[in-house]
Amino acid sequence: MRTPMNDLTHLLSPWSNPVTYAIPFFLLFVGIELAALKFLDHDDVTGYEPKDTRASLLMGLGSIVTTVMVKVLAFVAFIGIYLYVAPWHLPMNHWWSWVIAVLAVDLTFYWTHRFLHRARVGWAAHQAHHSSEYMNFGTALRQKWNPWFDVIFWLPLPLIGIPPWAIFAVFSFNLIYQFTTHTELVDKLWPPIEFVMNTPSHHRVHHGSDELYLDKNYAGIFIIWDRMFGTFQKEIQRPKYGLTTPIGTYNVWKLQYGHYADLWVDVRNARSFKEKMQYLFKPPGWAPADLVGERATSGVDGAGAVPAPTR
Repeated sequence: MRTPMNDLTHLLSPWSNPVTYAIPFFLLFVGIELAALKFLDHDDVTGYEPKDTRASLLMGLGSIVTTVMVKVLAFVAFIGIYLYVAPWHLPMNHWWSWVIAVLAVDLTFYWTHRFLHRARVGWAAHQAHHSSEYMNFGTALRQKWNPWFDVIFWLPLPLIGIPPWAIFAVFSFNLIYQFTTHTELVDKLWPPIEFVMNTPSHHRVHHGSDELYLDKNYAGIFIIWDRMFGTFQKEIQRPKYGLTTPIGTYNVWKLQYGHYADLWVDVRNARSFKEKMQYLFKPPGWAPADLVGERATSGVDGAGAVPAPTR
């Protein structure tokens, strides 16, 4: 019989997490990609850079710690909603319940991901994943250490009857799938697959800093969400990866928290509570119209007292 304590113990055990078993495959695919880059003719890809890859691996390891913290916080909220608020419970011994769970988690990922790009307070956390100018399987491991907003967006999942343990299990498989989309060695796939699924071609667009590609293709597994909600962009030209303004460091602490420091300066110097909220929840690069005008005439770059946020 499943109990909340058994579920919590199960969630916190690394051996019950599908991602744990996927780690050897992650490393294997990194090795295969490195070999392909070395022995095959692939001059048209970014490849690997040792310092960049080391930063990605360190950020991946750090995310394991923060993920455990988020699981503990989320479990308390999720189990309460699931047991005492949800009008029904999905029977996870039926295949259709898993179909609902996979679709619901993926749709939730889409909207979480979209928020992280379109609200500066979310981007302050998420930009760490986009900071690499390389597109490879190592970049897939460059995860943020601040996944707090994920919990808020996941709250409807236990409300529709998905058990907390199933939410985390499905999300783990969602992350494993996304790992496979971080490569330049896979060209466009069979059109029906490209139409429904998130693919390397679609995700290369998402990592592009070209104006055409900004804030596109938020999908986790299914690209249909982007097609439905108007954020889809097909790959037309090879993307330029990274932030619109290169961050210029491999220091993982600066990569993870440097943008928070910039955001804090803007919020602290804001002239009203409304302006503070706008700095937090408007898109990256936003500044009050009068300050934008002052910078245009004075030649000063930036929002408030700091340089304009990188995208």
